Amino acid sequence: MMWVHVYFGEAVPRPPLKSFTGHVGVADVSTQAAMAMVVMVVVATASARGVPPKRRHVITSTNGSRFFSWKLLILLCVSLSCLVVLASLFSLHSSYLSNADSSNHFKVTRSTVSRTFHGPPKIAFLFLVRQNIPLDFLWHVFFKNGNVAKFSIYVHSAPGFVLDESTTRSSFFYGTQISNVIQVSWGESSMIQAERLLLAAALDDPANQRFVLLSDSCVPLYNFSYVYNYVMVSQRSFVDSFLDVKDGRYNPKMSPKIPREKWRKGSQINGLKRGKEMSCFPLELWFTVVRSHAEVIVDDDVIFPVFNKHCKRRPPIDNRKGKLNLKIQKQHNCIPDEHYVQTLLAMHGLEGQLERRTLTYTLWNQSTTKMENKGWHPITFSYANASPQRIKEMKSINNVYYETEFRTEWCRVNSTSVPCFLFARKFSKGAAMRLLSDEVVGHFQISAVLDTPP
Repeated sequence: MMWVHVYFGEAVPRPPLKSFTGHVGVADVSTQAAMAMVVMVVVATASARGVPPKRRHVITSTNGSRFFSWKLLILLCVSLSCLVVLASLFSLHSSYLSNADSSNHFKVTRSTVSRTFHGPPKIAFLFLVRQNIPLDFLWHVFFKNGNVAKFSIYVHSAPGFVLDESTTRSSFFYGTQISNVIQVSWGESSMIQAERLLLAAALDDPANQRFVLLSDSCVPLYNFSYVYNYVMVSQRSFVDSFLDVKDGRYNPKMSPKIPREKWRKGSQINGLKRGKEMSCFPLELWFTVVRSHAEVIVDDDVIFPVFNKHCKRRPPIDNRKGKLNLKIQKQHNCIPDEHYVQTLLAMHGLEGQLERRTLTYTLWNQSTTKMENKGWHPITFSYANASPQRIKEMKSINNVYYETEFRTEWCRVNSTSVPCFLFARKFSKGAAMRLLSDEVVGHFQISAVLDTPP
């Protein structure tokens, strides 16, 4: 492009233009262009009146020759006007894209699929794992004793990780990792986003009618047939949800998009009533939802951004930081994944469509010392404490007591009393192997597991 400079009076060298990249400021471009246009118009007017300028328009071309034409001046004025208009449009477009990126940053897209499907309805098993699936040998037996037409598998793993013959013992998991994955941190909003990505991938198959979220340490407590019939016969979602008026995790900054009365919690130490006695155990955030509720979670672009901004986990106490811990403990503390699904469904007025309990059993560490230093963490079951008696106790639980609501949730499906839990966590490989030997999930041959290491 050839720059044209017009000056009045003595020629003044034009300072070099600074190079730039990225966004063009409308004010800068418009101001410079407007000044040039004024000069051009004045010169053109003077020329049109026949007033000879006194060396007031010097047009320097690349070969050093001098020339002037009022037609060229008019052409330049039009060109500069177009430049101003284009710069303004570019700025508006950039601003629009910036706002759109901000609002769509948390939006999970899913393809629009027909709701009609052929064959039986399926359960989508959604595994949210760190990398591989350490208990794949147990799940292999579970799925092998099931009907392949009645389930599908989706895995959210670390970015770049591939499930194939070299990374898993079970062929059921080959290629099941979803393509859209993120780096996940415990207690952060990234866990919610990963859950939504799993749901979005599973919704692409219209046959998927139930969606079960599982961790890498989850185990089934029953065979596939029992789990399928239990989940499919109910038209409700299984989501641990309750109102805790003493809960301090609600951040007033969430209002008005999330009012205080719609704030829900999904993880706490609850009780099991047996006559007059009550033993405590925790409920969990791992949910099982029907398709319509899965769509609500995936399509949400209002509540999740609020959680991402105002619901953040407070750092744990670090003895090395000394008095700085006092300042840290004054920060607002919120665990997003323990509140998001419950609050979202409450905001949509869907609590009447829920069984307000989870299907996953977890035993939490209730040691005060460990809690203060590390926070609450689930106990890992080893081979020794995964005895048939312990598994029987898990299966015998048929009600949950919510202390903050003074409410007992009896575990029922269509008015029929049923065990509360279908899954349990956290199980080590040894504990999972004991479940296999006891044929909890179905018949198997031990050699088939040992002969095919990953």
